[in-house]
Amino acid sequence: MQRIAAGAIFLAFLLVACGAPQTLEHDPNTTDNRIGILIFGDSGYHLNYPDEDDYEDLFTEEGYRESERKNWLKDRRPVNEFESRPFTVSPITGRIVTATGMQNIATAMSNFCGNLATCDFGMLLGDNIYPSGATLGADGKDDKQRFKDMFEDPFGSMVKSPATYRTYVTLGNHDWKSSRAGGFAQIDYLENQPGFYMDGPYYSVKPEGTNGDVELFVVDTSMILASVPVLDDSLNPDGSEGSLGEIKPPNYFVEPLTVDEKNQPTWLENALKNSTARWKLVLAHHPIWSSAGGKFEEARVLRELILPAMCKYADAYIVGHEHTLEIHTDSCAEALGEPTAKPLVQILSGAASKQRPLNTAFMKYQELKYPEHKTVFSVGMLWGFSYLDLHGDTASVRMMSIPDSGGSEIEVLYNYEFERRSGDE
Repeated sequence: MQRIAAGAIFLAFLLVACGAPQTLEHDPNTTDNRIGILIFGDSGYHLNYPDEDDYEDLFTEEGYRESERKNWLKDRRPVNEFESRPFTVSPITGRIVTATGMQNIATAMSNFCGNLATCDFGMLLGDNIYPSGATLGADGKDDKQRFKDMFEDPFGSMVKSPATYRTYVTLGNHDWKSSRAGGFAQIDYLENQPGFYMDGPYYSVKPEGTNGDVELFVVDTSMILASVPVLDDSLNPDGSEGSLGEIKPPNYFVEPLTVDEKNQPTWLENALKNSTARWKLVLAHHPIWSSAGGKFEEARVLRELILPAMCKYADAYIVGHEHTLEIHTDSCAEALGEPTAKPLVQILSGAASKQRPLNTAFMKYQELKYPEHKTVFSVGMLWGFSYLDLHGDTASVRMMSIPDSGGSEIEVLYNYEFERRSGDE
């Protein structure tokens, strides 16, 4: 199965991490000087809010699988690895649609934070509302009910202790898809909703309960990408990067309008440089490295615009966008001209409601072309979330999944440890 075999170059990692499900038990080493962070992204796929395609593509089970196969081949994925995403019956159309893991993920995370680990705060990494964010009623749906279904019901009271727990949020491209006003309507709701935290489309904050040891730097990468030309992605038949040489127009409404919005990369560098926090974590929606093969032009632009600042001053970059679980490192050799003492770690956790396969042919190509980059762990076709544990100058990130069958049992797929690097500049 592809969710376990992430290509030959990663098989050794996965055999160690996934050879047998790990039984989760409460960590006796969890103490007050440790900080636990729940990480999840791309959570907003709710069956009561169908995409336009769900009305056009009224699939039977056989038709759904055939469509999945066509998309697999269109995306240049190896034919012999084909796997269809789980499906269910739409309560709106009565026909077959892609299943969502949102509610089961919420239950699993609640159980995890209530019984197995201390979760001091959470991170929600964008694409919080599919298919088009808040619509201000344009689709006939009330945003008040939409916010309740997407935020309050599944995630609002997910973590009951400590009392200071908040989920810190960034927006993704789908959150801006209906209109700029729709994106800001979501921001306004989250700024005033207990249990969540936003302070505009980009902001920095030291989460409550961390004694100032952690500072989050939240950037809106959709807004950044909308301000510069981005080429359309196109893979060659062998999975290598290709290009049609055409600019990809954004299909969402988030072009920066103010001077401050246009200067996010500069703001990020200055905020990181001036921070007094022990741990400096950058949150965003779009990755700088990923393994599914369809986001590499966006990633290339972001490496040019924000990677140098993160290489100088940040400890980790935490993102979603791909509906996978991944860990990557960047040596910073390309961004700064020479490698840093410790690589920059990217944690990708975008599997909270939708599933996406890897492209192992693209992964092999990417490893060869970019020596500054290393894929530590990457797995697709699953529902999952992540947990980051900060203790002293060491961090460990745990990648976890739940079953496709509908349960919320948690399986630990991989654990990765890395050192704080922001004090090295």
